[in-house]
Amino acid sequence: MTSRRAFLVSSGLTAAMSRSAVGAGDRIRLGVIGFGTRGSYMGPVFANNNPDCEVVAVADVFKPNRDRALTAFQNPKPIAPAGTAGVPPAPTPQAGVPETFVDYRRVLERKDIDAVLIAAPDHWHAQMIIEACQAGKDAYCEKPLSNSIEAAQKAVAAVKSSNRVVQIGLQQRSWDHFQMCCQWVQAGRFGSIYHAALHWQGHYSRPPEQPTDPPADLDWELFQGPAPRKPYSPGRQRSWRGYYDYGGGIITDQGVHIGDLVHWYMKDNQTRSVSASAQWVRVATPNPEQPPDTYAISWKYDKFVMTFANTFMTRQEYNADHGVFFYGTTGALHVNRTSYEARPLSMGRGQSGAAPRPGAPEAIEPVLKSFGYVGGPSDLAHARNFLDCVKSRQKPLTDVETGFTSTLPLLLGVLAVRTGKQYNWDGNKAVVA
Repeated sequence: MTSRRAFLVSSGLTAAMSRSAVGAGDRIRLGVIGFGTRGSYMGPVFANNNPDCEVVAVADVFKPNRDRALTAFQNPKPIAPAGTAGVPPAPTPQAGVPETFVDYRRVLERKDIDAVLIAAPDHWHAQMIIEACQAGKDAYCEKPLSNSIEAAQKAVAAVKSSNRVVQIGLQQRSWDHFQMCCQWVQAGRFGSIYHAALHWQGHYSRPPEQPTDPPADLDWELFQGPAPRKPYSPGRQRSWRGYYDYGGGIITDQGVHIGDLVHWYMKDNQTRSVSASAQWVRVATPNPEQPPDTYAISWKYDKFVMTFANTFMTRQEYNADHGVFFYGTTGALHVNRTSYEARPLSMGRGQSGAAPRPGAPEAIEPVLKSFGYVGGPSDLAHARNFLDCVKSRQKPLTDVETGFTSTLPLLLGVLAVRTGKQYNWDGNKAVVA
């Protein structure tokens, strides 16, 4: 069987391919790499920018995904209901059907493709960004930047040396109510924030499975790519996020999104240390190749702490306790994708006696707004920002360095969970405390 090292050597593109720069009025020709759940959603989001952007190629290792791509762009639908702010009229179908490939390298070889959407599993992200840069392509890559700190660092270096435009899919920064709540925190509405608590219910852990032959319509060797070689099992393909080889469970899946909010709101992306406690509780037969199903992680920053727990008590009337809780000296904020809630600091019994901060911009009025999931406009805006930057050659909203600093603390969290050790970050590597 092909070794991991041999695969990486054979997959590397050794020199950048020539291409002319995209002009301000040019149509951007896009290739999609990975057409599973996220790729099959974001590909049409980019197509919503037709005629400014056209998806001309799709690569996926699984034939049913490639088959789906043949019709996905012929009758595109708006990504939000008509009349929603920021959403254009229903897009017109593309002129042609995208060409499909098993191997993503065939997409990178095409000189007529300007940019790629990378929506492959997490262990592929950094490698594909590097090869896209070598091929002269700009890239929009889903988060996290990688499932490996070292690979993520190599991707950052490749982008810096290539002058390519790379946007990471941290689309909450393009979401209206997240932007509003960021202004509240940065204006001091809640005083000094001392604790940011991340919450996301659930886990991807599954009991061990017996190896079996891969499906005939799946290229299992190409799926594994830069990961260690393992026998096929259905869970490794269908629930790949739950395996250390390919992802980091909920920690790096949703954790990167909500951890990014903390960096953004607090204007601090320099984690100092991390520790964790983890336990197998809900899965009867633990699988050491997967993150435990229950955990608590804690990070230290210069002026606040950040914690992450993957369980909480839900409420029937307001079942949205996931997200981030910002605790400050004069109030608290809870924000997620379906709601936000602000509360003043209680001055009742048991309170330490701290008065509202002098000069606070405004008194905190209790507010709770719940509106359901409406992610379409932010996805469209984030894709639009990338396309605009491809044309202008400006830095996108969530560039590769933002992707790295927002991915790093969660990868450190995975490391602490796996080893049971506490780590300090010295600016370049994790050091056992």
